[in-house]
Amino acid sequence: MITCILGRQPALGFAELESRFGDAAIEPLGSYAAQVNVAPDAVPFHLLGTVMKFAQPLATFDSIDWPTVISFTSERLVELLDDMPEGKVKLGLSVYDIDVSLKTLQRTGLELKKTLRNAGRSVRVVPNTGLELNSAQVIHNRLTTEVGCELLLIRDGRQTHLARTLYVQDIDDYAKRDFGRPMRDSFVGMLPPKLAQTMLNLAQVKPGERVLDPFCGTGVVLQEAALMSANVYGTDLSQRMVDYTRDNLQWLKDTYPVSLEEYFEVADATKATWQQPIDSVVTEVYLGQPMTALPEQAKLQKIMDECNNITEKFLANLHKQLKPGARCCIAVHAWFDHRKFLHLKVVDDLEKMGYNRISFKRAGNEDLIYHRENQVVARELLVITVKE
Repeated sequence: MITCILGRQPALGFAELESRFGDAAIEPLGSYAAQVNVAPDAVPFHLLGTVMKFAQPLATFDSIDWPTVISFTSERLVELLDDMPEGKVKLGLSVYDIDVSLKTLQRTGLELKKTLRNAGRSVRVVPNTGLELNSAQVIHNRLTTEVGCELLLIRDGRQTHLARTLYVQDIDDYAKRDFGRPMRDSFVGMLPPKLAQTMLNLAQVKPGERVLDPFCGTGVVLQEAALMSANVYGTDLSQRMVDYTRDNLQWLKDTYPVSLEEYFEVADATKATWQQPIDSVVTEVYLGQPMTALPEQAKLQKIMDECNNITEKFLANLHKQLKPGARCCIAVHAWFDHRKFLHLKVVDDLEKMGYNRISFKRAGNEDLIYHRENQVVARELLVITVKE
């Protein structure tokens, strides 16, 4: 078993885990966590975009009463000392879905510190500024080392689950793959590497398969696909973008231990004939011009019509070239008008175009809209297969 703490859109995380491991292996724990029934060494920690922390389950308590939970936790923590080498213990606490104040949590940390000292160990408690320690705090305080220990307390109904963090997202490495690449272009959109990973997992990309990105831009999707040991095929309408992708993939090969087959060419995704084989397609379709606020209705409708026209032509062209059952994850534009999301018309026409839209057990279609608070533009993720 492995316990996963999900990011700010947990339903999207459930969809990614379901795509990667199958629904039968996933058990939700409260609102922000999941237990995955696989061995820890079978979990590619660094390849899951929506999972913030990976932890080893330690115990389940049939109580949500805070003093009772901490009494059990204290006993389990003392037992953990037997597996820790000599040295000063670094202890951190994070709670999820538990009704406890920050002041109480801070006081609990001091109580556990006293417990460890009484057991003969020197200890430093990482001070909580919120109910959860973030990835940077865990990494900076070395809480995943042999003498480090971040304890996660997760409420699920009338039970509390205790887990110890094994791994957190490597925020520095994500930043390197985002901002450290030699070629970037903010105008064509900056797909975050974490989101690219999630899209590849939603498409169930496997090592050795060939992934096509028909709107490759600066190559973020193909970069992350290469790190998953997939072969990559990128096309774009712009020669400059194809050159940027090629340069960034060369940087990747010079920086990371990747070995891949790659092919790039200039092509219009609405009418291109792509080389076979194509095992899966992961891409972000043309998103139109950047905006920080919704324009007046007539201009917005013109933008939506343009995006819809390109997306519809692309999907029609793609359908003719994919084998039945081929799975894709396509990011298209959605706009938030302060009440609801506005969608492209083509989203409602997928079945008529010969595609099945994948349904997830714990995530609806609206949950697959990647967005940030106060942003106008969002990415709607279409996870589709070609009809048999």
